[in-house]
Amino acid sequence: MSMWIEALIAFIKALVFISGILILTSFLTWMERKQSAVMQDRLGANRASILGVRAFGLFHIFADALKMFFKEDYVPPGGDKVLHTAAPFAALFFALMSFAAIPFGNEIRIAGRTIVLQVLPLNVGLLFVLAMMSMGIYGIFLAGFSSNNKYAFLGGLRASSQMLSYEITMGATLVGLLMIFGTLDLGELNRAQGELLWGWLPKWGILLQPLGFLLFLVAGIAETKRIPFDLPEGESEIIGYFVEYSSMKFGAFFMTDFVETILLAALLTTLFFGGWQVPYLQSDGFHLPGGTSIALSQLMVALLQVGSFCLKVFCFCWFLLLIRWTLPRFRYDQLMHLGWKILLPLSVLNIFITGLILVL
Repeated sequence: MSMWIEALIAFIKALVFISGILILTSFLTWMERKQSAVMQDRLGANRASILGVRAFGLFHIFADALKMFFKEDYVPPGGDKVLHTAAPFAALFFALMSFAAIPFGNEIRIAGRTIVLQVLPLNVGLLFVLAMMSMGIYGIFLAGFSSNNKYAFLGGLRASSQMLSYEITMGATLVGLLMIFGTLDLGELNRAQGELLWGWLPKWGILLQPLGFLLFLVAGIAETKRIPFDLPEGESEIIGYFVEYSSMKFGAFFMTDFVETILLAALLTTLFFGGWQVPYLQSDGFHLPGGTSIALSQLMVALLQVGSFCLKVFCFCWFLLLIRWTLPRFRYDQLMHLGWKILLPLSVLNIFITGLILVL
C-alpha cells in the first residue's frame, strides 16, 4: 500500500509541475509578442476575440493551438516518415524530462507524511538535468536528417556543433559551484544557499560565483538556440531544421523553444539565486538579522517558497525574452569563436580561481 501511495504522490507532483510548465509555455508565446511590441512601440497581437472581448490578445494562444491542430500534416517525398514524426516529440520529451530533478519547494507534511516538492529527488540531480538537456539534440538532428532537405540537414548539423561547443562550457562553469557546495543534489544545493554569510547575506550562488553565473547564462542561451544564437534556424539563411514541418509537429518544436527557455530560467534560479529560498525564511517563519522573528505556519512557509521559485523563474523568462528582442544574430564563425576561444578558457580560469580561494 505504501508503494502505491508513493507512486500516486509522484504522479500528482509530476502532473502539477508539467501542467504549470505547459501553461507558462503557452503564456510565453503571448508574452513574447507583447514584449516585442512594447519594445518596438506597436500594439502587437490583439485581433483574436471571443464575443467581442480581445483580452489584450490572450486569445491568440488558443487561435495558435487550433491552427496547428487542424493544419495538414506533411512529410516530404523521400523523407523518413518514422523519424520525421518522432523527432519533434523526442526534442519536447527530453526538454520536459529535464525538469524532473529540479526542486520547486522544500518539504511539506501532509497526514503525517513528508513530501519533497521535487518530482524526482536524486543525489545526482544536476547530472540528470544536463544529461536530459544533451539528449534533446537528437530530436533536432533527426528532424534535419529525416526531412530530405539540404537546408534542414544543415540546420541539424549547426545545432549539433553548437550544442557540443557550449555544453562543455556549461558544465565547466558549474564546477566552481560544486567545489563550494560539494553536492550534485539540487535539493541539498538549494538548502545550502539558505545559509547566511557574515550573519546577514544569503549564500546564493550569484554572490559566490559571479563569473560562473555570467558564463552559464551565455552558454545556456546558446543551448536554447534562440537569438542571438539561433544559427540552426536562421530564417534569412537556411530557414532551419524544421523547414519541412507543419501542424502539431511544428508546434512541438515551437513549444520546445519556450520549454527550454523556462528550463534555463529554472536552472539559473536553482543554481545561482537560491531556488525556492526566501531570504531569512526558515521552516517556522522569518528570522531577521536583528533578532526579530515572525512565526508562520508550515503551509504558509511552503507557499512562500513555491511562490518565490515561480517568481524568480518568471523574471528570468522576461529577461531572456528581453535579450531575444534586443541583440542581433551572430555569424557562425563568431559563434564558434565565442564558445571555444572566450567562454571555455574563462570557465577553466574560473575553476582555478575558485580552487585557489578555497585553498587559501
